Amino acid sequence: MIKLFQILAVLIALSTSTFGQNTFTLSSNDLGGQATVKEEFNGFGCVGKNQSPQLSWENAPEGTKSFAITMYDPDAPTGSGWWHWIVFDIPSSTNELVSSAGNTELNLTPEGAIQSITDYGAYGYGGPCPPEGHGLHQYIITVYALKTDKLGLNKNTNPAVVGYYLWNNTLAKSSIVSYYQRSKE
Repeated sequence: MIKLFQILAVLIALSTSTFGQNTFTLSSNDLGGQATVKEEFNGFGCVGKNQSPQLSWENAPEGTKSFAITMYDPDAPTGSGWWHWIVFDIPSSTNELVSSAGNTELNLTPEGAIQSITDYGAYGYGGPCPPEGHGLHQYIITVYALKTDKLGLNKNTNPAVVGYYLWNNTLAKSSIVSYYQRSKE
């Protein structure tokens, strides 16, 4: 009977250490399931405020040396989706980007962080702006925990190349999805 209790105690300890680990998690105080006119792009026929959402993350894996954030719309009618925001070389001491950090003129990102060019042809955040009547688009915002402190890229690096470097340096990632659509007027 004592042996059975010892085995159960070991199994409980193992399950707690295996399953009780904290998960790398991304969250936002600004976003729910739907993006709003606050996040919507201002251009291309959209008239939103183009404000990037507040983002915070926790429980980065051991060995994390920097972070990156992307926002991607796989539903864009381009054949390759649409990159709305790419930020990399975020110091490992950072665990939040405040609302409007995607506005490069406000200098709200941590020192050394780079906001590279998006599919809008601009730097920083470019919010949702799906074609009118195209239905719901999903906007996948992902934070990457990276094994390098710098990707060695600059703000003119296109999203596909940044993505390649992220893929090669990711320890863990976490995403949230927001949806947005524009009705035909």
